[in-house]
Amino acid sequence: MKLLVMSDTHGDVEVIERVKGYHPDAAKMIHCGDSELPYNHSAMQGLERVKGNCDHDSNYLEEIVFQVGEERVYVTHGHLYEVKTSPMKLVYRAKELGATIVCFGHSHILGAEYIDDIFFVNPGSLLKPRRIKEKSFVTITISKTHFILDCYDENNDLIEQMFIER
Repeated sequence: MKLLVMSDTHGDVEVIERVKGYHPDAAKMIHCGDSELPYNHSAMQGLERVKGNCDHDSNYLEEIVFQVGEERVYVTHGHLYEVKTSPMKLVYRAKELGATIVCFGHSHILGAEYIDDIFFVNPGSLLKPRRIKEKSFVTITISKTHFILDCYDENNDLIEQMFIER
């Protein structure tokens, strides 16, 4: 099973549409906030989406939780949990919610960590990346024994692949 995750597109409708088209086989497509688009904008259709600190439409929720197979996926932008400083507040919240996968953004920094049996993923930014030059998004391939995180640039070229054992 595969998830597609993007974040921090800051008004770039074209890149959202393009990225959605790259992996139509994804079980879920996720936007971790700061789209800067109205909740009901056509580009946001088909995406599980949350409110970022730059999103002003009141229809967005700050966080969502949903089930994909046996995984409990928690999505939030991250600004409410001070993710630029430390992951700990987000770790505590994920534990409260019983999450097995956490998708978040805000820092514009591509990365992933496995903490206390929870897989944390930040897809970076598709507009203004930090720490790397590539604008990025990710796919997460889920199995019972591991996760495969494929990190792509805005043109769907593979930047890096990570294999994370459970």
